Amino acid sequence: MPRKLGQHFLVRDSILERLASAACGGHAKRVIEIGPGRGALTRCLLPRTDELHAIEIDASLAGYLESKFAAEPKLHVHRADVLRTDLAQWGPAVIAGNLPYYITSPIIEKFVALDAGFPVAVMLMQREVADRLLAEPGTRAYGYLTVVVRLVCDVQFVAEAPASAFVPPPKVDSAAVRLLRRPQPPDSLPRLISFVGRCFAHKRKTLRNNLRPAFGAVVDTLPEAPLRAEQLAVPEFLALYSKLVNRSF
Repeated sequence: MPRKLGQHFLVRDSILERLASAACGGHAKRVIEIGPGRGALTRCLLPRTDELHAIEIDASLAGYLESKFAAEPKLHVHRADVLRTDLAQWGPAVIAGNLPYYITSPIIEKFVALDAGFPVAVMLMQREVADRLLAEPGTRAYGYLTVVVRLVCDVQFVAEAPASAFVPPPKVDSAAVRLLRRPQPPDSLPRLISFVGRCFAHKRKTLRNNLRPAFGAVVDTLPEAPLRAEQLAVPEFLALYSKLVNRSF
């Protein structure tokens, strides 16, 4: 089959099984798979679910999947762009996938914006992005995406996937993480995410410089003012946001 859109297909069974197990546990009633490609992960997910929705943008690959799994009534192949697809129509569900490198962050943010009907996502991505999700405050990898995800989810490492586990092998290594949604998201989540974006607007600048355009000179009175956003843990972002919005300082 021709390869389009820069796809790299994970073929190592041991990693595929770990991804499926991390997503479904013993069993998941419904699964949404992002970027099924030639169906390697699909094959591992099907025994663990009653209903699998596979979203594939490549029409030739979608047709291949429909043919390969023609005898499998649990599989529903959707020829669609995941970023333009309303995933909520198939909820509640868990999400799994080998994410295209070039749209990894938007897909992660799309999951974050879903509700409690989507409690788990297991995503294979470029190792650099996985490291960002797992990063601790004060490290180089810690940034906007780290904080946005952890406002809503606990992040767990699942598996490494070296370049040799793919056909054709990419130029970088990959890793899978599990995003476990917390029972209750913070209040005013969209505004809170926008606030985090302001804090990281210029990563090397202090919070004073990043926040003054929105909140004025009052920012100078805060103990956090001389810090950079990368130095704050998630609870500290919540506290800072509350202080500025409620002027409780």
